[in-house]
Amino acid sequence: MNKMWIFFGALIAIPVGYLAYVIYNFEYETQRLINYKPRLTTEVYDRNGAKIANLFSDEHRYYVSYENIPPRLIEALVAIEDTDFFEHHGVNPDAIMRAIIKDVSAGKLKEGASTITQQLVKNALLTRDKKFSRKFKEVLYAIRIEQELTKEQILERYFNEIYLGHGYYGIKTASDGYFRKSLKELTLKEMAMLVGLPKAPNFYAPTKNYELCLGRANRILERMLELGWIDQETYDKSTQERPQVHNDTLSKNSGPYVIDEVMRQLGDAFPDIRSGGYKIYTTIDMRLQEAGYKALQSGRNEILKRAEEMNALDANTQSQLNGALMSMDPNTGEVLAMVGGYDYSVSSYNRVTQAKRQPGSAFKPFIYQVALDSGMSPASLIPDIARTYTYAGADGTEKEWKPKNYKDEYKGMVTLRNALTYSRNLATINMVSDMGFQNIVAGLRRYGITENLPPDLSVALGTVSMSPHDLAKYYTMFAGGGVLTNPILVRQVITPKGETFRYENQRRQVNTKEKAALMTSMMRDVVSFGTGTAARVGGVEIAGKTGTTNKNIDAWFIGYSPTVETVVWFGHDNNTPMRKSETGGRAAGQVFRYYMEDLFRIYPNTKRYFDVPAGMYRASTSSDENSTEELTDTSVVPDASTESAPVTEEKLVF
Repeated sequence: MNKMWIFFGALIAIPVGYLAYVIYNFEYETQRLINYKPRLTTEVYDRNGAKIANLFSDEHRYYVSYENIPPRLIEALVAIEDTDFFEHHGVNPDAIMRAIIKDVSAGKLKEGASTITQQLVKNALLTRDKKFSRKFKEVLYAIRIEQELTKEQILERYFNEIYLGHGYYGIKTASDGYFRKSLKELTLKEMAMLVGLPKAPNFYAPTKNYELCLGRANRILERMLELGWIDQETYDKSTQERPQVHNDTLSKNSGPYVIDEVMRQLGDAFPDIRSGGYKIYTTIDMRLQEAGYKALQSGRNEILKRAEEMNALDANTQSQLNGALMSMDPNTGEVLAMVGGYDYSVSSYNRVTQAKRQPGSAFKPFIYQVALDSGMSPASLIPDIARTYTYAGADGTEKEWKPKNYKDEYKGMVTLRNALTYSRNLATINMVSDMGFQNIVAGLRRYGITENLPPDLSVALGTVSMSPHDLAKYYTMFAGGGVLTNPILVRQVITPKGETFRYENQRRQVNTKEKAALMTSMMRDVVSFGTGTAARVGGVEIAGKTGTTNKNIDAWFIGYSPTVETVVWFGHDNNTPMRKSETGGRAAGQVFRYYMEDLFRIYPNTKRYFDVPAGMYRASTSSDENSTEELTDTSVVPDASTESAPVTEEKLVF
């Protein structure tokens, strides 16, 4: 007798206990839908509103509010999934009874009879397992959801939560992905295709089974016709339609180096950057970004081709040769293009921001700017002669340093303008020595250049380490008329709640516009007939400087037009030397030209000539230096027409 009571007690306790467990978890589970906060995709745009990338973790989802869901879309869903949706309270008793009879007859769950609310619960809170226990929870949860939410709120959650194949979560995401349209731009047939997907999203996905997807959509249109929600003419027209479907990648990442840098810069402020549904507006121009990629790839291919023609193409060069390009507006600091390497799929390392390399002679303009600030002029004379410098080695012994010019050629006394134009190493070193090393360092520090400065005269040869990004930043003091401007990559971030975070650059006056104009004048000569002739752009005034480090490990060109500044770098990732002929002018200068020529084709109205500050004017003078002189930084040969004649320069003078 006792055993029987125990048996019946257990028989009662098990379902009661299970019910208690369900009730215990009831509120916790349903709150996920009541206080709905789905993972949302962050969208990144360029300066013109073009999409650069989608950022998401597990689920690619755009959010749409109920007010922005077209009524026809709602009708199509209700017609095929739950005609009595606006009448029931979460479950449809008649449909459930029909389903129970069939399920009992089959001995398993065969027919679901799920309402839209039940489908939402199943997709958001439960599994797809066909078990009576799961069905019981589904019904219970659906009733609870209907008590807490309005029908409109339930539909809003459904349309944002549901999976629609191809990695798309939510109706707005699928509309953008499959059709590249906003919801309000969809045709009725396209709407029917979308609402037909939740039944079997991977099976009916139009990118996999287009004809099956169309058949499912036509069934939905037929149901809408039966209900009287569309007329025969609309039905006939819609069933004949065959919409174009796109098979896009989910991320649409057309600027991976840019996106990585955006995430690095914003990661701390927005730790949920991949799931927070932000809209990030960058300073990047994707047309110029593509031009930068093309220019850098062309330059790399030409270096490899030259090596192959000389039978010098080895495995190291093929695997290690890489480059970087960054372009910006020096007056605003806005970065227009950032290409961290020739191929992101080969290496995601961003050489623009992460690579610390020696700029070589590209650093010299800072040295010459200190000289100009100290009272010298472009016409001041400095000795281009060999000297031997002694210094104490690490072991305490006296050591000698005998720097040389290119091909050991020395010109005696030369002007500052000439020394920079032809990148004369000895003239620069001698000038630093005569001015006093500490005075040079003090001047550099005034410009904000403080890190990694070598404690000796080698600073004159650019033995400091900096990234292309940092070099471009410091060059804004020349291109920006004496104002040093930090580069910025992000203009603003908008949260899903509409909060806006705006980003502005930091600017600092470090020199007068007159002194900066003198330096621009000197660097125009570098491009006109000095070491940077490969960077010349027809019909555009360009100022800039080449840089080639010891043993041709690094090749640089950084230059600017009146409104755009661009830095280009080439080298081996493992710091091994390139071929001796791959100098800054030849390897990097040509890439600068390719990019800038594209820029002026894309934006033909871009300013082409430098302004002359008030109180200054241009005067033509003849240089005593003709163009047959050996160049120290490039193998580019000047035009033959100038080989035997004095060079005529345009100089800025007081």
